[in-house]
Amino acid sequence: MKRLLLASTLITLPLAAQAAGELNLYVWSDSIAPELIAKFETETGIKVNVDGYNSNEDLLTKLQAGASGYDVVTPSQHFLKIMVDEGLLEDIDAHSLAAYQAVDVKWRSQWWDPTNEFSIPVAYGTAGFTVNRDQYTGPVDSWAVYFEPSAELQGKIASLSYPDEVIGAAQLYLGVPFCSEDSAEMKKVLDLLMAQKPFVAAYTSDNIENRIGGGEVAAHFWWDGNSMKTRMNDGAKIEFAMPKEGLVGWLDSFAVPKGAPNVDNAKAFIDFMSKVENATVQYNYYGHSAPVAIDTATAKYTPENAPELFPTVPVEFSRTCSPAAQDLVTKVWTQLLQ
Repeated sequence: MKRLLLASTLITLPLAAQAAGELNLYVWSDSIAPELIAKFETETGIKVNVDGYNSNEDLLTKLQAGASGYDVVTPSQHFLKIMVDEGLLEDIDAHSLAAYQAVDVKWRSQWWDPTNEFSIPVAYGTAGFTVNRDQYTGPVDSWAVYFEPSAELQGKIASLSYPDEVIGAAQLYLGVPFCSEDSAEMKKVLDLLMAQKPFVAAYTSDNIENRIGGGEVAAHFWWDGNSMKTRMNDGAKIEFAMPKEGLVGWLDSFAVPKGAPNVDNAKAFIDFMSKVENATVQYNYYGHSAPVAIDTATAKYTPENAPELFPTVPVEFSRTCSPAAQDLVTKVWTQLLQ
């Protein structure tokens, strides 16, 4: 009771009363609205430094190396679980933060943070594939279009540089369970990807919007909101597929690395980002679904203008796999890229 009373007292104080200093963010590249960074700095006097990464693997490697100097990171759910298990994150008593009250109940007490000690969700969405309609005019209702492409897509497909969601999508298409420890089942995944390889122009996670939006490739593995923003903001003639086999789901959360130098500032930032008005600005900027409360009256994206964010097919979220299952994923990807 005493802790709860203290928390409720703290959240009534204006952010300007927080101690100044620095805050070092290591987040998905271009994921935080710049105007919110500026607003937080103005309100608190805290200087914010932002570095970006393009894969969960990069983030995990950085934290495993130790002494990162970062105060806030945004791992996806299955990598957050790995980081908790490996002792790489601070227990920030997340359920006692003001931000926790803004979290949709369906995202509380999930398997990646069952006691709500380590994280506050910031965004969620799906991974699938996008087609350029100037390059490809066929159907996009199945992963078959991407994984078993027609001759017209020879050399006109691009994938990501990491296996995480690509392997999951192949498993959805083949009916292979996520985190399978069956080598025969994972051989099916490898065979599918090897057969697709002659059609793949690049395995890269960079510059996707220009590659698919400009028509350099006809199909690209990508994320829902990124595809949506390129279509809406850049006028690209692209479409995010809704394959009947389903999409791979992800949820990114704010977390604090073990040994972070500015934990109090990190908590202040997490609370700040989860306020309704700020969460709405973030939603409108980032273009991925919000797991915290937003102002729907000023929300930019709706089912009518942004169908990418409102999937009509099943969504299966990536899971934290056993070492045996993860080893099979690594072997599949390594053999694919040899």
